[in-house]
Amino acid sequence: MYWNQSMECMPEGELKKLQYKSLKELVNNLYSFNAFYSQKMKAEGVRPDDISSLNDITKLPFMNKSDLRDNYPNKMFTARKRDVVRYHVSSGTTGKPTLVGYTQNDIEFWTESLARALTSVGIGKDDVMQVSYGYGLFTGGLGLHYGAEKVGATVLPAGTGSTERQLELMVDLDVTAIACTPSYLVHMGDVAKKMGIDLRKDTKLRKAVLGAEPWSESMRRYIEDDMGIQAYDIYGTSEISGPMFTDCAEKKGVHIWGDMMIVEIIDPESGESLEPGQDGELVMTVLKKEAMPMIRYRIKDLTAIIEEECACGRTSPRIKRITGRSDDMLIIRGINVFPSQVEHTLVQMPEVDGKHYMIIVDRVGALDFMTVQVEMRPEAFSDKVDDMIRLKKHISSELKKYLNIAVEVELVAPEALPRFMGKAKRVTDRRKF
Repeated sequence: MYWNQSMECMPEGELKKLQYKSLKELVNNLYSFNAFYSQKMKAEGVRPDDISSLNDITKLPFMNKSDLRDNYPNKMFTARKRDVVRYHVSSGTTGKPTLVGYTQNDIEFWTESLARALTSVGIGKDDVMQVSYGYGLFTGGLGLHYGAEKVGATVLPAGTGSTERQLELMVDLDVTAIACTPSYLVHMGDVAKKMGIDLRKDTKLRKAVLGAEPWSESMRRYIEDDMGIQAYDIYGTSEISGPMFTDCAEKKGVHIWGDMMIVEIIDPESGESLEPGQDGELVMTVLKKEAMPMIRYRIKDLTAIIEEECACGRTSPRIKRITGRSDDMLIIRGINVFPSQVEHTLVQMPEVDGKHYMIIVDRVGALDFMTVQVEMRPEAFSDKVDDMIRLKKHISSELKKYLNIAVEVELVAPEALPRFMGKAKRVTDRRKF
């Protein structure tokens, strides 16, 4: 089943011609009319005329998350302010967030991508889809919401939390599909058992579109075998638009629509391009964004391009399941967290030594929890328990402000945490994916 068969099944030769035409137009426009991209290309000695084939994309400079932070809020935008119809915001590497803008055409491009994706896993007009991703600044909820409406599904915009209420609505409204993080779906299964709800017998839930955090094939098997729900991987990042791509009914890699995106895999250290089948860092060029185009954006996720054709008939490139990151970013309950954000917050607090901290990530049941251990300054110690409780609450509140998730704070004595001669190891991740 296809949403846009002519695009999804376009012969490889035609697709490459379309990609080159779109890339050439994009480079010409950005070089001529956008100061950020023009300066970046000139610094690398690249002009639009140098792009004479699709392979010449490797001549263009990379973009990194730091470019978005350094040009916050909108110095990279290519659309007029009056044409920007929406902003989404995600966490940056320090206190500064990453801001992405959308024109109406960008929203429609994003929605089209998700319409193709949802159709590829069999979701359509006969479905009631419960969207249990966060709504608001996070891209997940609104992205899936618009995509599900586009394919004609009835949408239940549940958001996050209130799990018992969500399960009641799932039963009462005959929900057939859900979009959420895999850990939240497993958590819902645990809560359902406590409520006396059998997801197999008491609900019509049979499909789940899962992403925003790392998950494994073993978790897929658990969801499918033990919960009776077909589980599909969804992929995207806030910088390129949000969740956009899924694996199809074959479940053998995520399809990246070639008319919308050029996919590269590079060596994380050298930046050299790798061949299909070789593991490396994912790089994407967005061909159809107006407000904030992205050329050769280093996403930092580690994967590989799958060489074999997919039995579903789609010809777009496919990538393997993400195996990790080439940087130190953590994903906690669907939220991106960088240790540098923690440090940025702590160093502003006179009561603690913000240079010395540890982050511990653990999984309790199906949900992730994060603890930050931070050293007190000697002069800040108090034998009054209430003072220490107030300080912990204050630090926790400040961290939540910058990280967008609640964390536990542990205050430790001066010089209690490890010191590092080389690269500091600030994170202990105890989760098993």
